[in-house]
Amino acid sequence: MTKIWRETGFVENDPWVIETDEVKAEGEQKALLPLDQFIEKAEASNDVGLGVVIRPADDVTKLEPYLYRIEIVAVDFPAFNDGRAFSHASLLRDRLSYRNELRAVGDVLIDQVPLMLRCGIDSFAVTNATALKRLSEGRLPGIAVHYQPTSRHAEAGEGYSWRRRSA
Repeated sequence: MTKIWRETGFVENDPWVIETDEVKAEGEQKALLPLDQFIEKAEASNDVGLGVVIRPADDVTKLEPYLYRIEIVAVDFPAFNDGRAFSHASLLRDRLSYRNELRAVGDVLIDQVPLMLRCGIDSFAVTNATALKRLSEGRLPGIAVHYQPTSRHAEAGEGYSWRRRSA
């Protein structure tokens, strides 16, 4: 079972559904479309409040002309060792200045959630039993030292080890 988690806790009645050939959004649900289908829909209409899923091989910069119409971007983590969605999230937040909801979908593991938060992801579609348990208990793993800046500053401040000044 998939549950949506944010830093404030689990979300009830999330309307977003990743559309496939077998699964379609119905009633009050909203569709998260693959990039090519999203672009087709955006070109054919003036709709706002749209949702898109970015797969690892997708070019996230193709979203730039449509960002003001997007309510949510879901970045796909198909396996724990495929980190391209981290790059997609960073590009969206830092270079493209996307400010709406950014969701991690796919293989969302508890160990990676703090890193996902640091690169700007703010909601998570979680299916992993261990991750669900730890998130429900409020137990996120800690990361003591950050070596590079991201969209979200380290809790200890904005200083990084490689930015030292000589006295």
